[in-house]
Parts: sequence; C-alpha cells; structure tokens
Amino acid sequence: MVTVGIDPHKDMHQAVALAQDGTRLGRAKKVNTGPQALGQLLAWIRALAANSPVLWAIEGGPGLGRALADALLGAGQEVVWVPPRAMAAHRRLGGPVGAKSDVIDAVAIARAALADPGLARHRIDPQVRQVRVLVNLRQNLTDQRVALTNRVLAAVHIELDHRLGQGALATRAKVGRVRALVEGAGLDEMVRWALLEQLEEIHTLFVRAAEVERRLKELVEPLAPNLLGIRGVGVVWAAVLLSQVGDVSRFATSARMARWAGSAPIPVFSSGRDRHRLHRGGNRQVNRALHSIGVVQVRLGEPAREFVRSREGAKGTKGAYRALKRHLVDVVYRAMVADQVVRGRAEVCLQPAT
Repeated sequence: MVTVGIDPHKDMHQAVALAQDGTRLGRAKKVNTGPQALGQLLAWIRALAANSPVLWAIEGGPGLGRALADALLGAGQEVVWVPPRAMAAHRRLGGPVGAKSDVIDAVAIARAALADPGLARHRIDPQVRQVRVLVNLRQNLTDQRVALTNRVLAAVHIELDHRLGQGALATRAKVGRVRALVEGAGLDEMVRWALLEQLEEIHTLFVRAAEVERRLKELVEPLAPNLLGIRGVGVVWAAVLLSQVGDVSRFATSARMARWAGSAPIPVFSSGRDRHRLHRGGNRQVNRALHSIGVVQVRLGEPAREFVRSREGAKGTKGAYRALKRHLVDVVYRAMVADQVVRGRAEVCLQPAT
C-alpha cells in the first residue's frame, strides 16, 4: 500500500508518497489546481507505486481539496480526509521544531493516514452536498444579520438615547416596531434614513434566510424522516447534522460518532485515579445541535427532564446535560443509519433494469 498525502491550496496541491513503513517514495509532486491535476497526479503515482494499491489522504474537510477528491474518486481511487489537528501533531513529531512547508505538511498528512486506518472515506452524495451548500448560505446570512443587528442597536442607543432590550430585533415583527420608533423620533433626516436602511437590510436578511429554510425543508424531509421524528430536531438542525456527518456509515458505532462530535468525555486519569473530563474538541456545529436538541427535550418532554434530574445530584446541572447529549448521540445515530438504509433502498429501486 502506498499512501499519498496532499496539502491542498487554492492555486496548487502538494503531494508526497510514502511506503507502508513511512519512508518517502521518489520526489514530491506539485500540481496546479484544475482539470489537469488529476492526470498529472495519476501519472506520477503510477511510476512510483507500480501495481501497489494507493490511498490518497487529503487534509481538512470537503473544502479546497473537494474537487480533487471528487476527481480521484471518479477515477476509482480511495480517498480519506485527515483532520488538520492530526496533521499538525504528526508534523511536530516528524519534523524539526518550528519547521513548516507544503512538503512537510504533505508528509505529515500521509503519516496521519498511515497511523489511523479509521479516517473518514470520501463519498459523493449530491443530495447531502446540496444540503451543505444551503446550510452554509443560511449561516452566512445569519452572521450578517447578527453583525448588522449589533450595529443598529448601538446606533439607536447613541442617536435616540434609547436602550433596546435583548432580542429587540430577533424577529421581523420586532424589526417593524423598531422601525416605527425610528420614524417617530425627532432625528436628522440623514440619520433617520441611515437607520431605516439598515433596518430594511435586517428585514431582507430575515426573508432570505426564510427562503433558504424553505428550500432546506424540501431537501431534508425526504432524506431524514427518522431524524426529523426525534423531538427537538427541526429542519435546520437536521440539515446541520446531515451536512456535517455526511455518510454516517463511516462511524462503526455511535461511540465513535460521539467522540468525533466532542460529546464523549475523554480520560485524564493517571496512577490509578480513574477520571474523565469534558472534551473541548470535536465538531462544534454538531455539538451545538445536540445541545439545542437536548434543551428542547428537557423543556418539552418529561423523559429528558427526568434523565437530567436523576443525574444532577452526582454530576451537577452541566454534567447532567452533557450526559443527555451523549445519550442523544445514540438516538441520532440510529435515526441517521435508518434513514441512510431507506435512501439506499430507494436508489436501488430507481436503477434501470439490465
């Protein structure tokens, strides 16, 4: 087995090949991004690997290296994703202190893939990719709205000497009430106009986000009926889980998914003292989704409320909610596995007869 580590960039990709024992094979290969990159990389690795199987390891998630990963998968190659933290750890282990270059990073990526055979395999799922695009768009719109809301709240406080309460611009109806306040205030014409323009932009961002959520609903409902059946999982959180997890079969058990999401405690014991603590790593978007689902379940459902109450004495309130979040990973994992099985059957049924 030959492992190729690829450090992806906007304009170029740096590749290094390692043998099974971790030694370098040949010289590093640098290719420009674009359609020609695939052919150049395949020709380069054929000369080095001969007839040995090849594993392509690319740093990060489906970002700068996604187009190359798709092309490699389409050419029948096996592709895995290496987390940046794993690459950084192997770079510190294998290189001079403080040294960093594209080649050093590519070597560290390949060594991380050699060290961890359970890395996520790249898969192409057009429907999940569409969900991911819409989730990112909604997050961008929300970030713009929050930033603009903070500026408007500060401006209203300065110009009108009026302090709006928390959440004063949290809905379209509340934006309308603040607009009426500004229109009725004795402000200079330009100041009033500037505030009204910003309030109109906030309203527009609400409308655009609502349209994105409508399109997400059309995509997510057929993809994740079991996931949406969990109390507290709405369209937005279901879309976040789908877009971040992708192919749930890459996790052999729910425990592995919990560790990936940062919802499983990590061991910190030594000298016979058995102790665990909060895992501050993991996928923060999935972690946040699980926390929000848990909060809704405690507020609306007696089973979740009793679950937290029964553990508060030993773990405290925060610890009890963390335990609930870990339990929710099992529930979400089973639902996503069931949904993926249903999708697989549907795809088989839609294939033409031969």
